[in-house]
Formats: sequence, C-alpha cells, structure tokens
Amino acid sequence: MPSGTRIISTRAVLDAAMLRAAEAHLRRVDPVLARIVEAVGPAPLRVNRSPAFAALLESIVYQQISGKAAASIHRKLCAALGRKIPRPADVTAASDEALRAAGLSRVKVGYMRDLAVRAMSGLPLRSLSRLDDEQVVEALVAVKGIGRWTAEMFLMFRLLRPDVLPVGDYGIRKAMQRAYRLRKLPKPDVMQRIAAPWRPYRSVACWYLWRSLDSPAGRA
Repeated sequence: MPSGTRIISTRAVLDAAMLRAAEAHLRRVDPVLARIVEAVGPAPLRVNRSPAFAALLESIVYQQISGKAAASIHRKLCAALGRKIPRPADVTAASDEALRAAGLSRVKVGYMRDLAVRAMSGLPLRSLSRLDDEQVVEALVAVKGIGRWTAEMFLMFRLLRPDVLPVGDYGIRKAMQRAYRLRKLPKPDVMQRIAAPWRPYRSVACWYLWRSLDSPAGRA
C-alpha cells in the first residue's frame, strides 16, 4: 500500500469527505482511473436509505430483469402490500396470488417469503452495520435468492462500505476489460490484481468503472 494511505476499517462508512479523499487516492495510484475520474466527474454519494429489509426485498425484485421492468414490479408490489416501505409481516400476510399479480415469478415469491420469515426469526438486519464486510455477506447469503453479488451491492449502496470489489459483476468486468485494454473479460484473480492499488477505496473505483461504460474515457 502506498505510503500515506489511510487504513480504513471494513466497518467504515463513506461520507462526502472520505469520498473526495478516495477520488484523490485513485487519481494518484492508477493513471487509468485518473483519466476516468477526470472524464466523468465527482462520484455521487449514492445511498439507499430504505430499511434493510425493504432494500433487500427490492434487490430480489431487480434480479435478472431490466431496471424499467423491475421498477414497475416493485411499485405494484408495494401497492399490493399496502405500504411504500414493506415490512416482513406484510410479505408473510400476503397471498401468493397477490404477490404473483404484481409480476413476480413463483421463485421470487419464495425468495421474498424466506427473507421475511428469517427477518422475523433472527436475521440480524438491524445490526448488520456493526458487522465486518464478510460477516454481512455470510449473514445475507443464508437467505434464499441472495447471493454474494446481492450482498455486495447491499454493502456498497446501503451500508456505504468503501472497500468492496464485486468480482462477479458483469459491468465491472466489462469496464475493466475496456479501460485496461484486456483481450477478454477478466477473471477474479486478474481483477484483484488490478484493484490492489485502489485499496481502501475499491467501492469508489467500481462506481467510476460503472460510469465509464457510458463515457468515452472507458474506451481508451
């Protein structure tokens, strides 16, 4: 790790000051990212402020379908549950027919019910912010339908953890391939090697990589 770099706890939370420090660090340690940062501008501090259960429920809705379709289904789901911010009891009380009528697949209905039951029987959603990154992932992947990628998105956008690298994310793999002129999509070991200098701000680097897909800076 370069001299002068702050070591940040995995339980640290990004704030505006830390975000600016992250941008400066990324510019300093990686000329490719420096070009992307310059081209796309300051990364927004994107926050999902929903309660943990509602945020995870929404993530299940969004799995493997377009954002537009998922947003429509999520609105219908909230309407069916009678609440803009659903609670576990709302899901367990709803019939399969009502959930399916919102546009959910039978599989996703099962995932949501498992999440709701676990949330009511001991899943520590309110205390996740006090756990280290890997402990959060371990707790969440026990829920049906929540894999490592979903848990990592929760870490990045709900808990605002600064040093997450989702090596299974297609967008990050594609952005790396383009930005670093790789012949093929990078595998996890290659991604880890490229990202090593970004520590302890790999989350912020990933935000820039996602944005680079829509910018000429990501095609150089």
